[in-house]
Amino acid sequence: MSGWQASIPNGPILAIALTLAAYLGGVRLFERLGRPSWCPAVLIGALLIATGLWLLGIPYRDYQRDIVWLTLLLGPATVALAVPLYQQRQSIFALWKPILCCLPLAAALAACYAVAIAWLLGAPPAVLASLAPKSVTAPLAIGIQEQIGGSLSLMLGGLLITGVMATLFVSWLARLLGIRDPRLIGFTLGVNGHAIGTVRAFELGPTAGAFASLGMSLTGVFTALFLPLVWRLFGA
Repeated sequence: MSGWQASIPNGPILAIALTLAAYLGGVRLFERLGRPSWCPAVLIGALLIATGLWLLGIPYRDYQRDIVWLTLLLGPATVALAVPLYQQRQSIFALWKPILCCLPLAAALAACYAVAIAWLLGAPPAVLASLAPKSVTAPLAIGIQEQIGGSLSLMLGGLLITGVMATLFVSWLARLLGIRDPRLIGFTLGVNGHAIGTVRAFELGPTAGAFASLGMSLTGVFTALFLPLVWRLFGA
């Protein structure tokens, strides 16, 4: 660590300031770039934080420790998504049968395909455990990772990549296939892209956002209930 890095006071205040600055900078750059689906604000913010930690010489473990209370706010933020669900409750109730039919398969595939690819490539069990909850919103994914093991950093990285790629490919496939129903697009974004996909869905409109919230919530609950059980059952 250089002299000027050593003179910077470390601790929660610096970590919070860095996080807020990265978030605001990410949003600003996202707007300046024309709100591209391939580069959401959260990805820009993550890159800005990584750059800041490198320039300041702050170990990631120290940053993670100092910012842990912000992670706790993810829970209430996720619960607050119940508001658009309530506002769109009539549309959701009208489609409860197809939703319940497709959700288990979609959630299972979202958890399994990355694990299957990694297993075929010879990845160790720790990597497989880190990739399994990649399609679940962060508060639930962290809880799942604590039960099945794996690396928290790798899991969060997989979470970010999954959200960005899901947002990109769902938008592209919707245009390619001529799908314009905001309920279908939103639900697909929520199931596959968790919070990042849900943010993208709200940009499309309140209906898409509500169905994305539903897809993200149901996928999270389903995965949190069954993934640890299946993981122990098969001895992964």
